[in-house]
Amino acid sequence: MDYRPLGRTPLTTSLIGLGTMTWGEQNSEVEAHAQIAQALDAGVNLIDAAEMYPVPPRAETQGRTETILGNWLARNRSRRDDLIIATKVSGRADWLPWIRDGQTRLTRGQITAALDASLGRLQTDYIDLYQLHWPDRETNFFGQLGYERSESEAATTPLLETLSTLDDLVRAGKIRQIGVSNETPWGLMRFLEISERLGLTRMASIQNPYNLLNRTFEVGLAEIAHREDVPLLAYSPLAFGVLSGKYLDGARPPAGRLTRFERFQRYTNPQAEAATAAYVELARSHGLEPAQMALAYVLSRPFVSSALIGATTTAQLASNLAASEIRLPDALIAEIEAIHREHPNPAP
Repeated sequence: MDYRPLGRTPLTTSLIGLGTMTWGEQNSEVEAHAQIAQALDAGVNLIDAAEMYPVPPRAETQGRTETILGNWLARNRSRRDDLIIATKVSGRADWLPWIRDGQTRLTRGQITAALDASLGRLQTDYIDLYQLHWPDRETNFFGQLGYERSESEAATTPLLETLSTLDDLVRAGKIRQIGVSNETPWGLMRFLEISERLGLTRMASIQNPYNLLNRTFEVGLAEIAHREDVPLLAYSPLAFGVLSGKYLDGARPPAGRLTRFERFQRYTNPQAEAATAAYVELARSHGLEPAQMALAYVLSRPFVSSALIGATTTAQLASNLAASEIRLPDALIAEIEAIHREHPNPAP
C-alpha cells in the first residue's frame, strides 16, 4: 500500500481508505470488524465515517456506524495511533429531523454538540479528520450541476463562525485536522482565504464524488487541490458499484445496493449505462476486472490522496484493495479518455 500526504498536514493517508456507510445497515458489527482487520492487514490507515451513517439514513440506525467503529477501537486501543479516524458533521438538512431535532446547522452550538456525540460513539478522545459533510448554505451538490441563486441566504451560517468553531476545537485537542465534503470551488477557496487572513486552522482535504462516470471535480476543484495542497478523498470511486458492471442490462443482484435501495439512482441513467458498458468492455479487453480498472484510474490522479471504498463482502473488499497495486499503462489511460470524451460525466 502506498501513502500520500494529507495536504500540508503531518498526516499521510493510505491510497485506499475504508468507507463505512454500510455498517449497521447492510453489514453487521461482526462483518464490519472483519472488514477493519482485512483492511489494516492490507496497509489501510484511513477509516471514514459520519454522524448520519449508515446509509440510507434512518432515525432507527443513525449513529450506528460510529458506534460499531467505536466498539472496535475500545477493544484495540493499541492500534488507535496507527489510524486516521475521519468522521463528518451534517449540514443543513430538513430531511434529517431526527438529528439534533432537525437543527443540523454548521453553527458553533451544533458543531460542538455533534462532535461530542461522535466522540462518545467512537469511544475516542479525538478525531483525526473532522469534515463538514455538506455546506450549510444553498448551493449545488449531491448531483446538482448548476448553481441557482437562493432567496433564503439570510439563514446561512457564516463561514467564519463555522471555521472559528472548528479552530477552537482543534486548539482544545478534540480534532487534529479539518476538511470539507461535497463542497464547491467558491466554498473551498473562501475557507482557505479566511484561514490565511485570520490565522485559523486550514482545511486539509476535500471529500467529493469522483469516478469514471462523474469527473466534475476536474472542472474547478482539481486545480485548487493542486495549487492549494487540499487533496481529494474520493468517495463513490465505483459509482455505488455500477462500474463493476454487475448492474448492466438491467441486472439486479439480490444483495446489491441498487437492488435493495431504490433511492440510489444517481449512476443508473441510460447515458451512464452506455458509458459503463464501454468501460467494462475496455477493462476486460485488457484482462482487468472492471472495478479494479475504475479504482486504479481514480488512484492514478495526482490530486487524489485516497479513494474511499465500501464493500459488503470480504471478497469485494479484497478485490478493491488489490487495485492499489495496479498501474494503468498510458495507452489504456488514453482509451479511457477517449470513452470519457464520448460520454462526458453522464452521472454527476
